[in-house]
Amino acid sequence: MSHFVRVLVDQSSDHAFDYAVPGHLAGRLSVGSRVRVPVRTRAALGTVIELLDVCEFEEVREVEDVIGDRPFLNPALIELARWMAVYYCCKVEAALRGILPEVIRKGEVGHKRQLMATMAREVGEEELEAMERRAPKQAAVVRVLLAHDGPMTVSALARECGVTHATIDALREKGLLAVDAQTVLRDPSENETFLHHAPLNLNSEQLTVFETIRASLDAGEGNRKPILIHGVTGSGKTELYLQAIQHVLEQGKSAIMLVPEIALTPQTVERFKSRFLHAPTEVAVLHSHLSAGQRHDEWHKINEGRARIVIGARSAIFAPVQQLGVIIVDEEHEPSYKQEDAPRYHARDIAVMRGRLETCTVLLGSATPSIESYHNAHTGKYQLTQLTRRVDAQKMPFIRIIDMRQETMRQKGKALLADKLVTALRVRLEKREQSILFLNRRGFSTSLLCQKCGFVQECPHCSVSMTFHRSQDRLICHTCSHQATVPRVCPECKDPGIRHSGAGTEKVEEAVAKLFPEAVIRRMDADTMQRRDAYRETLGAFRAGKIDILVGTQMIAKGLHFPNVTLVGIVNADMALHLPDFRAGERTFQLLTQVAGRAGRGEVEGEVFVQSHTPFHPAIQFARHHDFDGFWQQEIEFRRAWDYPPFTHMVLISVRCPHQDRASLTATTIARRLRENLPAGTTMADPAPAPMERVRGSWRFHLTLRGKTIMQLSRHIRAVLDKLPVPDDVIVTVDIDPYQLL
Repeated sequence: MSHFVRVLVDQSSDHAFDYAVPGHLAGRLSVGSRVRVPVRTRAALGTVIELLDVCEFEEVREVEDVIGDRPFLNPALIELARWMAVYYCCKVEAALRGILPEVIRKGEVGHKRQLMATMAREVGEEELEAMERRAPKQAAVVRVLLAHDGPMTVSALARECGVTHATIDALREKGLLAVDAQTVLRDPSENETFLHHAPLNLNSEQLTVFETIRASLDAGEGNRKPILIHGVTGSGKTELYLQAIQHVLEQGKSAIMLVPEIALTPQTVERFKSRFLHAPTEVAVLHSHLSAGQRHDEWHKINEGRARIVIGARSAIFAPVQQLGVIIVDEEHEPSYKQEDAPRYHARDIAVMRGRLETCTVLLGSATPSIESYHNAHTGKYQLTQLTRRVDAQKMPFIRIIDMRQETMRQKGKALLADKLVTALRVRLEKREQSILFLNRRGFSTSLLCQKCGFVQECPHCSVSMTFHRSQDRLICHTCSHQATVPRVCPECKDPGIRHSGAGTEKVEEAVAKLFPEAVIRRMDADTMQRRDAYRETLGAFRAGKIDILVGTQMIAKGLHFPNVTLVGIVNADMALHLPDFRAGERTFQLLTQVAGRAGRGEVEGEVFVQSHTPFHPAIQFARHHDFDGFWQQEIEFRRAWDYPPFTHMVLISVRCPHQDRASLTATTIARRLRENLPAGTTMADPAPAPMERVRGSWRFHLTLRGKTIMQLSRHIRAVLDKLPVPDDVIVTVDIDPYQLL
């Protein structure tokens, strides 16, 4: 039994302190326990990171209290935090803060307790009939409770029977009802009904892949290679995930399933809860749209072993599951797996490392794998499996490219929707088939432009134009959320001809509504999906055929399965193609392929229209022919020639400050200090203004480095920054393997 513990105190800048274990807490502390400890004159929360038999200090203060009955983190998660701190150039405390949800870490939310009513003894029919003559309201309460077959909350029982709490109290005093306070789970799916879905028969390709998965699941304690499942859209990857999890459950182990978008979570949860409806386990859900109480209850359900299947967005990779058997990262290429705040981890890479620490199988699935993952498969770090055809012999959708330069001349003005796409939408409406229109830009118009003097309404805090939202009649900055009224004349030259330029989903929705007033049209973007249940309601209505045309941003671009969708229109394929980012071509190819994959997933062959002003760009042409291998060969040679990832690791150091000169000077100083002892094989560019130079009132400068050995480079950066005094109003961030270069 340990007499001392080493505690990493929250918000302590990685300072760990030793504390004595008092007698009343002896045997209750483990690595990963959350404790309350004295720090100077206050009490603070912290995490036990080590048990000690002896302590080098003579006077040691005691732990005040332990939080909960079990550790919050297992040793593998503690070790993962240490690895994250080195790899992602952050503090261990910051890594632990990312691993442990805030609602759990702070402990301000507890279990919900409610008064529950149950039958205290059996009641016969004769007694009930007598009670109905004497006290009909009390008899009604008893009948409802008997029919419910289990405890009911007192409030729900009173509401259903139309009685007051006094009636229930009377039954309790008679000894017919028992009323006591019980813990009530805040279940995110409590109002939903699930029907059991049996496993599907696998085709020959799926069977081959599943045998590879099963061999990994059945392997011993040796290091398993992650398995990359490269399967075209609609090839049945989800069924493989479900059967792999079933195999893991039969082994008495647990599973984590990651999805890239919260919008995908309701559909995934429905499929998983329907499949495992009768399994002796529970499916837990973790994502940011849960209430604090729901997140608290779901997390504790996992930590206590009552849930052995976890579904969620990127932070679910840290779920405290017991006996982890498999981690599944669906759509592993998605940029949304990258955390943009400290610690700036990538959930896919964390999954691979956690799989190594806990010796479990890791499955990475995608129709368009990231260049890094596909390279790892080709070099033997990952095991590559492939699904080359859709299930049930469904054909891949036919993709048509529309040259919008010619369409503009034909329509004698800037065209939003090509005539061919409009005709195709009309045909689908006549056939009572569904369509999706995709544009990865919300709002009505992307800028406010004066035709006379060229003035563009920019955000006063950011180097971006403001987007017009017609529904609110406001200009909104999509970077800092600043809002402004819409000027009726040009603020510069006072010309009344100032006009809206560009298009967003709001404008597409309005245009389609004018063309097809009889159609039911809905929009899915960050503006319309603000309510917690908005995703589920909209997707449920679309699945039920109540929506004819769904207009949306990238939240409708991947993972969704709607058999009646036979047409997909991509309004502007060029939107991300020409950004100053070496991944621009890869992202465009992936997005086009994923959006196109929503079409033709039923019995009717799908059709996709891609509107582009650069129709012959390789990313668009390879996507048109569903040719991932062709795109991969070209892209990997481009990366090799210019020494971009995956051939090197990239590091982005950002410096921001409200004062431009101070930000520039700090960036220059950091660059000079880094060059003094730069690891061999590392290249570093001179500091330069960021492509988006000003954000939220702060000027931004970027410093990029590329190196072969990231751990050595990360340690070097950390050592330099720890010794460098930085002005209070200057913020320096380090992003390892960045996905956002703007």
